[in-house]
Amino acid sequence: MSDKPFEPEITGFYCLYCGYMAADTAGALGIQYPANVKFVRLPCTGKTDIRYILEAFEQGADGVFVVACPIGNCHHVRGNERGRARVKRARKILDEVGLGGERLDMFFMSGSQANAFAIAAKTMTDRIRALGPSPLKGKDEIRRMKDEETEDNEIEFRGRRPHPSR
Repeated sequence: MSDKPFEPEITGFYCLYCGYMAADTAGALGIQYPANVKFVRLPCTGKTDIRYILEAFEQGADGVFVVACPIGNCHHVRGNERGRARVKRARKILDEVGLGGERLDMFFMSGSQANAFAIAAKTMTDRIRALGPSPLKGKDEIRRMKDEETEDNEIEFRGRRPHPSR
């Protein structure tokens, strides 16, 4: 057993407009947020598909969050509302399969809200650190079966690779 404290792997989906701009503004202003957050940029959070969220967990994420434009101010009119409905449904699925819906969240902010972005990333990191590793981690049999399937079908890699120590 390792003496190192658990450091969660978190995947963040954000829209090209507000989410990306908030992250970029945080970087430009030197506002720090946890380095364990890996981002996936989307044209709009309305394009957030439940399959993407579930795939992030399958690929090793301990938590996932979505950053969208403020409600009523989406660059694609109501894309953030569609994204919110999908996140809500995904949370129910996560609860049903035993991963826990609290491992998924959604934040709304404008591109100028660099501090809000950093707070969202820290909030998710702290929450997931308290929850512990994803229940999917340590499921060696499932991972072995997926690895065999990948070798058999020569499927290209499409996301975050599990850490080699797992």
